[in-house]
Amino acid sequence: MDDLLAGRWLSTERLLAGTERFSSLWVSRTQVLGLAAARSTVLTAWARENPTASGLGILRLRVLVEHALLAGREAQREAGRLEQEAREACWAAAQEDPSDPVPWVCLLALAELDHGQFRPEHRVLSGDPLLPPGPWGLLDEALRRDPGSREAHHRVYRYWRQRNRAAALDFVHTAALRAPAGSPLAALHLYVSVDQYRNTAVRDAVTRGQWRREPHFSHAQRAFQSWSVAEPESWPVADLSYLAHALWASAQMGAAVRVFEALGQFASRTPWSYVADSPARGEELLLTARQQAYAGRPMAFA
Repeated sequence: MDDLLAGRWLSTERLLAGTERFSSLWVSRTQVLGLAAARSTVLTAWARENPTASGLGILRLRVLVEHALLAGREAQREAGRLEQEAREACWAAAQEDPSDPVPWVCLLALAELDHGQFRPEHRVLSGDPLLPPGPWGLLDEALRRDPGSREAHHRVYRYWRQRNRAAALDFVHTAALRAPAGSPLAALHLYVSVDQYRNTAVRDAVTRGQWRREPHFSHAQRAFQSWSVAEPESWPVADLSYLAHALWASAQMGAAVRVFEALGQFASRTPWSYVADSPARGEELLLTARQQAYAGRPMAFA
């Protein structure tokens, strides 16, 4: 990440060349590195130096999608053009390498810009009667190439969160039920809990204590149980941060300590910046939660 932001690409080239293509790790690494590359002109220089480098093409696709999403969210003048360019690049990449899940995940990301569901690929009937027509074909294509894809599920959740909160919740319930033990999809409910809190107009003592009530308490408990049977560091930092927060907020301190220990020196800004009194106090809340979790460990019931 630091190298890309500084205009250096050799470490990224080596990393992606050594990553098993079309795996979950391939998807997650291209997502994270694409976010860094989108904040610099490093890929232009890299393409001049080595236009056939491993991973360069997919990172360029990631950057196109990220720029389109940013332009669409900010209603920039060039948003339509950037979205069209990104879509065309996704379809071209999907045809060029039919085994790669990233183009399909990127198409799911772009789906959030189709607010009126005008595109036919965003109105596909679901096999689940509880779920309305949506981008289910794109999700199927992504999962066919990366079963249990974390990013694909989060993209679909974001898609429905903007349009139909009931559908978003039904989708999360379905995904969590189908996820195997150890899957980070068990953390999806934790994102729903934070979003529910963020969308509450008045945050009083009752609202702040939502994680000690059902269903939030059980969602945190089940997510911890799922993570406990996985490799401790197999979940992304963001998911572990959400899990640590949910366990701390629901007073499951012993479990929270185990997650904080797995995180070590790492953390993500969210959900702390979302649930703090102000976004600027997110880090302060994180440190407070960590201290309280360790202090409460002997009396924890988790």
